[in-house]
Amino acid sequence: MKKNRLGHSDLYVSEIGFGCMSIGTEETTAIRLIHEAMDQGINFLDTADLYDEGRNEELVGKAIQGRREQVILATKVGNKRIPGQEGWVWDPSGSHIKSAVKESLRRLGTDYIDLYQLHGGTLDDPIDETIEAFEDLRREGLIREYGISSIRPNVILAYVNRSNIVSVMSQYSILDRRPEEQILPLLAKHGISLIARGPLAKGILTESGKEKADKGYLDYTPEQLAWLREDLRKISDNRGALHQTALRYPLYHPVVAAIIPGASSVQQIVKNVQAGKGTELSSSQYEQIQQVTKPADYDQQHRLNRLD
Repeated sequence: MKKNRLGHSDLYVSEIGFGCMSIGTEETTAIRLIHEAMDQGINFLDTADLYDEGRNEELVGKAIQGRREQVILATKVGNKRIPGQEGWVWDPSGSHIKSAVKESLRRLGTDYIDLYQLHGGTLDDPIDETIEAFEDLRREGLIREYGISSIRPNVILAYVNRSNIVSVMSQYSILDRRPEEQILPLLAKHGISLIARGPLAKGILTESGKEKADKGYLDYTPEQLAWLREDLRKISDNRGALHQTALRYPLYHPVVAAIIPGASSVQQIVKNVQAGKGTELSSSQYEQIQQVTKPADYDQQHRLNRLD
């Protein structure tokens, strides 16, 4: 499988990654799914300390035992559980990041994390303190690189201008083109990669996604999605399935280093890999898709203040 460089780093990730959030909590099944992903050529595994209260990291750690050097391992930080309380609280402080990384390393069974990502973020956070913590961890060799997982343009802008992030993880698909308006040009200017999650839009952009489309998606009505699925099939006709077109669309932009489609079965993993390996979109097909879908747009509250 094709591998792309993550920003200016030494990390090369398979253009189709595996989001481990979908593996469940049963050990045998979870390990089988991760091994299948790796056997299919996927080297980029993404998890988070938040998923299943840390259980997800534990399962990923067990699955990569003896195969650690074969993967680019990414996890996330920023959510903290307080004993005796339900749920999580947001904590991007340096002290939390430095303590949380030790727990993630323990659960993952490794002595370093390839890509450590802030799992959210607001402009009210102590951003410089957060960045300093990531930089300290990198100097100590506990992490190789760091990035953020966010859909908020002004938060992304702050980290682009003030840190050495190599990646931004954000939702991006044919049905959610928001990164195209501001984020992709910004990242391209600074040599930072986008990791696109949700390229199949909750399964709507697959051949079996009709029922899911009946619920609508973002500001698309069920009726609009029905027509759009037909338009996309016509555009895809010379290339294969709608599924393939959906995965190739975000990868068309050179800033996108990897996509993370959902998969909770071996069959879905195989299908994602096969679809992703298909022929790249032509410029004509890309333009046609943009013509039949809604353009990127953030509401005024989330527009960038400046693009320097």
